[in-house]
Amino acid sequence: MNFQEKIEFAAISGIQEIYQIKVDSLEFQSTRKEFDGDITLVIFPLLRYIKGNPVEIGTKIGEYLKINFPEIIDFNVIKGFLNLVANPTIFLESFQEIYQNEHYGILNPTTNSKSVMVEYSSPNTNKPLHLGHVRNNLLGYSVANIIEASGKKVIKTQIINDRGIHICKSMLAWELYGNGATPKSTGLKGDKLVGNYYVAFDKVYKKEIEQLITEGKSEEEAKKQAPILLKAQEMLLKWEAGDEHVVALWKKMNEWVYEGFNATYLALGVDFHKNYYESQTYLLGKEVVNEGMEKGVFYRKEDGSVWIDLTDDGLDEKIVLRSDGTAVYMTQDIGTAIQRYKEFSLESLIYTVGNEQDYHFKVLFLIMKKLGYEWADHLYHLSYGMVDLPSGKMKSREGTVVDADELIEEMKNSAQEISEELGKLESYNKIEKQNLYRIIGLGALKYFILKVDPKKRILFDPKESIDFNGNTGPFIQYTYARIQSILRKADFEFSQTVENYNLNDKEKSLIKQLQLYPEVIQNAAQNLSPALVANYTFDLVKEYNSFYQSNSILNADTLTEKQFRTQLSYKVGTVIKSAFGLLGIEVPERM
Repeated sequence: MNFQEKIEFAAISGIQEIYQIKVDSLEFQSTRKEFDGDITLVIFPLLRYIKGNPVEIGTKIGEYLKINFPEIIDFNVIKGFLNLVANPTIFLESFQEIYQNEHYGILNPTTNSKSVMVEYSSPNTNKPLHLGHVRNNLLGYSVANIIEASGKKVIKTQIINDRGIHICKSMLAWELYGNGATPKSTGLKGDKLVGNYYVAFDKVYKKEIEQLITEGKSEEEAKKQAPILLKAQEMLLKWEAGDEHVVALWKKMNEWVYEGFNATYLALGVDFHKNYYESQTYLLGKEVVNEGMEKGVFYRKEDGSVWIDLTDDGLDEKIVLRSDGTAVYMTQDIGTAIQRYKEFSLESLIYTVGNEQDYHFKVLFLIMKKLGYEWADHLYHLSYGMVDLPSGKMKSREGTVVDADELIEEMKNSAQEISEELGKLESYNKIEKQNLYRIIGLGALKYFILKVDPKKRILFDPKESIDFNGNTGPFIQYTYARIQSILRKADFEFSQTVENYNLNDKEKSLIKQLQLYPEVIQNAAQNLSPALVANYTFDLVKEYNSFYQSNSILNADTLTEKQFRTQLSYKVGTVIKSAFGLLGIEVPERM
């Protein structure tokens, strides 16, 4: 039982004794810096059970705790907030527990616990990954790490959109204009090579539309009748019919793309436990739709298409099968969700998808409920805002997207420029320097994206992200490296328990910040928000730097002070490394 849990237990006992009322839980928060206190009990929620003035209620509870709970030595009440002053020895004891816990804040899943599946990335095989995919991957991967750290089993997955007209556009353009080009012959990553032909298709398509319009067609007619589009549609029909040549071309070009994707994932530092492929899942939901027809969940229109009417639920009508019997995305998502729950013992399923798909997931989750699946209440859409650059939006068909690989390389180069300007790498060899540039550059990119609440849109500025001051990844990495330097220079034993030590205010504040880490992980997991972990880490680093500026560590007056402050530095370092690990960010031992 930690300090807050002990206070809560004592306060609940006091409330029952004073007011003859039993409450199950209380609301606590950190005491604001302008008030005296270490932890604050919020009185306002108690007004549901206790009639009276919040200040009087807080005063009575404070007096009870001061008399009956020796860990509390004083209190003050500000409006509806009871600020409790703890005995300093509590913080020393708390720190020793934190220090001795090698995996502080991280919980292991129980043997019989169900798994949480987190889906992210889910790219199309007609183009390379871009900046939007970067936010998606970093967000999904980090959320999966945080949920796992909160004590649950996690399955990381993606569904690869490897079929459809957009894939055939790249395939057709390669056949027409590729002259047998391969990743090996061109020196291009496979996903970039295929993406170039998607762009090439669009250029030809636009020219053909213009030509048809000059011949008297309307724009709508021209878009539908452009010869290259008709050829792509024909290719799609052949693929669906299992045409040997088309399927072989499809497999070959997809393999090029997968190799390219895997290289980007490796560079970005994300991975998956299982891949799903749309070519294997797009028919899954058709049988479910037929069963839903029998239950009256779906209905058939005169043209043979199948729909669901959700107008009574504040939504609209949604098609689930076309008139020719082919599936739509919704049908596939219905079938894939069911397959995943059958395949794994899932507690919940989280889809990491941009907020432009908010409506799609509202409909999907409602359909699953109407089909009678109890687990439908445990489907979540981790909706996130788009990423913009100072130069504006991205358009993949026009080839103007911010390529993920190029972005990663740009971040490394920026890290190199700034590091060389600071001029502190004389002792590094070439390989060590390149690895440090990678760690700093990727750390800057990941932190800048993950420190923002997922729901908010991001204006990504590479230069701002790599600043060594302020709320940035490199600033936090530099503090970690500074701590490691202190530990390397320590010429005394500092691992043994320090007792009878009088904490000063900076030391106590730092311990209080460390105490928050387990709760931050749980909150971040519950809210699917890596931003909570990122900004906690920044607050911890600010608190440490304040402590560092005010206290000598290796040159402290006594050996006890040296030992304790070195221990404190060590633990701050391990928590920084742990928290950044949850965000998928590495920390350098030297910087």
